[in-house]
Amino acid sequence: MIARWAKPGAVDWIGCRPARRADMEVFQSVQVSMAGLDGDRGKAGKRAVTLIQAEHLPAIAAYLGMETIAPSRLRRNIVVSGLNLASLKGRQVRLGSAVVELSVVCAPCSRMEEEFGSGGYAAIRGHGGWCAQVIEPGYIAVGDRVEPL
Repeated sequence: MIARWAKPGAVDWIGCRPARRADMEVFQSVQVSMAGLDGDRGKAGKRAVTLIQAEHLPAIAAYLGMETIAPSRLRRNIVVSGLNLASLKGRQVRLGSAVVELSVVCAPCSRMEEEFGSGGYAAIRGHGGWCAQVIEPGYIAVGDRVEPL
């Protein structure tokens, strides 16, 4: 049962961090290399790309006492909807023409306290998304399907 999924998800948002502590830059599409998203400061390996579920954004906002939260404030690369990322740990997932493998939980860091104030870290804990390794470079655009392989 754990290997099944109800329907494909979708890419809702794409962002890159060009440098450490730099503001996120939002894109409609991006090229993905083995090192991660072009224009991002990521490095090849298990943390090359970060993903978070759109469904978690309202929960994080609620924990922070906010109505909504912009994905760029969480500093993740890709927001997906319609698919439970936690169920895909260790599996390969196609995003557009790229393939990534969800490797480890993307835990919040102290930067979230800076961004949101006291309690920012706790609000995101358990909802911070996943890190992924690039298996096949490709191209990802907002609206692309997200499918487990």
